[in-house]
Amino acid sequence: MPSSSPLYDAPLTLIDGTETTFADYRGKTVLVVNVASKCGFTPQYAGLEALYDRFKDDGLVVLGLPCNQFMGQEPGESADIEAFCQLNYGVTFPMTEKVDVRGKHQHPLYAQLTKFKSGLLPGLVKWNFEKFLVNSKGEIVDRFASTVEPESAELVGAIEKTLASAAA
Repeated sequence: MPSSSPLYDAPLTLIDGTETTFADYRGKTVLVVNVASKCGFTPQYAGLEALYDRFKDDGLVVLGLPCNQFMGQEPGESADIEAFCQLNYGVTFPMTEKVDVRGKHQHPLYAQLTKFKSGLLPGLVKWNFEKFLVNSKGEIVDRFASTVEPESAELVGAIEKTLASAAA
Protein backbone atom coordinates (compact mmCIF):
# COMPACT_ATOMS: atom_id res chain seq x y z
CA MET A 1 0.00 0.00 0.00
CA PRO A 2 1.46 3.41 -0.95
CA SER A 3 2.62 5.64 1.86
CA SER A 4 0.53 8.68 2.60
CA SER A 5 3.57 10.72 3.59
CA PRO A 6 2.80 14.45 3.73
CA LEU A 7 6.03 14.99 1.77
CA TYR A 8 4.34 13.49 -1.29
CA ASP A 9 1.77 16.29 -1.35
CA ALA A 10 4.44 18.98 -1.77
CA PRO A 11 4.27 20.67 -5.17
CA LEU A 12 7.49 21.04 -7.13
CA THR A 13 8.34 23.11 -10.15
CA LEU A 14 11.41 21.65 -11.83
CA ILE A 15 14.09 23.99 -13.12
CA ASP A 16 12.75 23.59 -16.68
CA GLY A 17 9.28 24.76 -15.54
CA THR A 18 7.66 21.31 -15.35
CA GLU A 19 5.00 21.18 -12.61
CA THR A 20 5.01 18.03 -10.48
CA THR A 21 4.94 16.89 -6.85
CA PHE A 22 7.33 15.11 -4.51
CA ALA A 23 5.15 12.02 -5.10
CA ASP A 24 7.14 11.52 -8.32
CA TYR A 25 9.88 10.18 -6.04
CA ARG A 26 7.65 7.66 -4.24
CA GLY A 27 9.57 4.40 -3.89
CA LYS A 28 12.95 6.16 -4.18
CA THR A 29 15.48 7.23 -1.57
CA VAL A 30 15.85 10.99 -1.95
CA LEU A 31 18.60 13.30 -0.75
CA VAL A 32 17.03 16.77 -0.65
CA VAL A 33 19.57 19.61 -0.69
CA ASN A 34 19.10 23.39 -0.74
CA VAL A 35 21.80 24.57 -3.13
CA ALA A 36 23.41 27.85 -4.18
CA SER A 37 25.87 28.80 -6.91
CA LYS A 38 27.91 31.42 -5.05
CA CYS A 39 28.48 29.75 -1.68
CA GLY A 40 31.60 28.37 -0.04
CA PHE A 41 29.88 24.98 -0.19
CA THR A 42 29.10 25.24 -3.93
CA PRO A 43 31.86 22.72 -4.80
CA GLN A 44 29.64 20.12 -3.10
CA TYR A 45 27.75 19.99 -6.41
CA ALA A 46 30.55 17.70 -7.64
CA GLY A 47 30.09 15.32 -4.72
CA LEU A 48 26.30 15.38 -5.04
CA GLU A 49 26.60 14.49 -8.72
CA ALA A 50 29.07 11.68 -7.85
CA LEU A 51 26.59 10.31 -5.26
CA TYR A 52 23.77 10.47 -7.78
CA ASP A 53 25.84 8.73 -10.44
CA ARG A 54 27.00 6.04 -7.98
CA PHE A 55 23.60 5.20 -6.47
CA LYS A 56 20.90 6.22 -8.97
CA ASP A 57 20.59 2.67 -10.32
CA ASP A 58 20.01 1.51 -6.71
CA GLY A 59 17.12 3.96 -6.25
CA LEU A 60 18.75 7.21 -5.06
CA VAL A 61 17.60 10.58 -6.31
CA VAL A 62 19.49 13.74 -5.39
CA LEU A 63 17.07 16.66 -5.55
CA GLY A 64 18.57 20.14 -5.59
CA LEU A 65 16.43 23.11 -4.57
CA PRO A 66 18.18 26.42 -5.28
CA CYS A 67 17.68 29.00 -2.54
CA ASN A 68 18.69 32.66 -2.37
CA GLN A 69 17.89 33.22 1.32
CA PHE A 70 21.43 33.03 2.68
CA MET A 71 23.38 36.19 1.82
CA GLY A 72 21.97 36.26 -1.73
CA GLN A 73 24.18 33.36 -2.84
CA GLU A 74 21.78 32.16 -5.55
CA PRO A 75 20.89 35.35 -7.44
CA GLY A 76 20.36 33.85 -10.92
CA GLU A 77 17.24 32.81 -12.76
CA SER A 78 16.47 29.13 -13.42
CA ALA A 79 18.21 29.06 -16.82
CA ASP A 80 21.35 30.66 -15.32
CA ILE A 81 21.40 28.22 -12.40
CA GLU A 82 20.91 25.21 -14.67
CA ALA A 83 23.65 26.35 -17.07
CA PHE A 84 26.07 27.05 -14.20
CA CYS A 85 25.49 23.61 -12.65
CA GLN A 86 25.84 21.72 -15.91
CA LEU A 87 28.87 23.67 -17.16
CA ASN A 88 30.83 23.70 -13.90
CA TYR A 89 29.79 20.45 -12.23
CA GLY A 90 28.12 18.29 -14.90
CA VAL A 91 24.93 18.15 -12.82
CA THR A 92 22.36 15.68 -14.14
CA PHE A 93 20.31 15.17 -10.97
CA PRO A 94 16.89 16.87 -10.84
CA MET A 95 16.66 20.45 -9.66
CA THR A 96 13.74 22.75 -8.99
CA GLU A 97 13.18 26.43 -9.48
CA LYS A 98 14.33 28.66 -6.62
CA VAL A 99 12.49 28.18 -3.34
CA ASP A 100 12.44 29.62 0.16
CA VAL A 101 13.50 27.06 2.75
CA ARG A 102 12.42 29.18 5.70
CA GLY A 103 10.28 32.18 6.58
CA LYS A 104 6.89 33.45 5.50
CA HIS A 105 7.12 31.91 2.00
CA GLN A 106 8.72 28.61 3.06
CA HIS A 107 8.21 25.96 0.41
CA PRO A 108 5.72 23.23 1.51
CA LEU A 109 8.41 20.54 1.16
CA TYR A 110 10.62 22.39 3.63
CA ALA A 111 7.67 22.99 5.96
CA GLN A 112 7.60 19.18 6.34
CA LEU A 113 11.36 18.53 6.21
CA THR A 114 12.17 21.01 8.97
CA LYS A 115 9.88 19.18 11.38
CA PHE A 116 12.64 16.55 11.49
CA LYS A 117 15.17 17.26 14.20
CA SER A 118 18.57 15.63 14.40
CA GLY A 119 21.17 16.43 17.02
CA LEU A 120 22.38 19.96 16.44
CA LEU A 121 19.95 20.51 13.56
CA PRO A 122 16.53 21.25 15.04
CA GLY A 123 13.93 23.13 13.04
CA LEU A 124 15.03 25.76 10.56
CA VAL A 125 17.56 25.22 7.82
CA LYS A 126 20.76 26.97 8.92
CA TRP A 127 22.58 27.47 5.59
CA ASN A 128 22.98 26.33 1.99
CA PHE A 129 23.70 22.66 1.28
CA GLU A 130 21.89 21.26 4.32
CA LYS A 131 20.80 17.72 3.43
CA PHE A 132 17.70 15.68 4.29
CA LEU A 133 17.60 11.94 3.58
CA VAL A 134 14.12 10.59 2.80
CA ASN A 135 13.47 6.87 2.50
CA SER A 136 11.40 5.08 -0.14
CA LYS A 137 8.27 5.42 2.04
CA GLY A 138 8.54 9.20 2.24
CA GLU A 139 9.91 9.19 5.79
CA ILE A 140 12.70 11.55 6.76
CA VAL A 141 15.42 9.33 8.18
CA ASP A 142 18.36 11.69 8.63
CA ARG A 143 19.54 15.26 8.34
CA PHE A 144 23.04 16.54 7.69
CA ALA A 145 24.68 19.92 8.20
CA SER A 146 26.11 21.93 5.33
CA THR A 147 29.61 20.98 6.48
CA VAL A 148 28.96 17.26 5.86
CA GLU A 149 30.52 16.53 2.47
CA PRO A 150 28.38 14.51 0.06
CA GLU A 151 30.96 11.74 -0.25
CA SER A 152 31.71 11.58 3.50
CA ALA A 153 31.57 8.19 5.19
CA GLU A 154 28.73 9.49 7.39
CA LEU A 155 26.47 10.44 4.50
CA VAL A 156 27.38 7.55 2.18
CA GLY A 157 26.79 5.11 5.05
CA ALA A 158 23.35 6.57 5.75
CA ILE A 159 22.43 6.37 2.05
CA GLU A 160 23.63 2.76 1.78
CA LYS A 161 21.68 1.78 4.91
CA THR A 162 18.52 3.49 3.63
CA LEU A 163 18.83 1.90 0.18
CA ALA A 164 19.44 -1.53 1.77
CA SER A 165 16.33 -1.25 3.95
CA ALA A 166 14.28 -0.31 0.87
CA ALA A 167 15.56 -3.40 -0.95
CA ALA A 168 14.85 -5.72 2.01
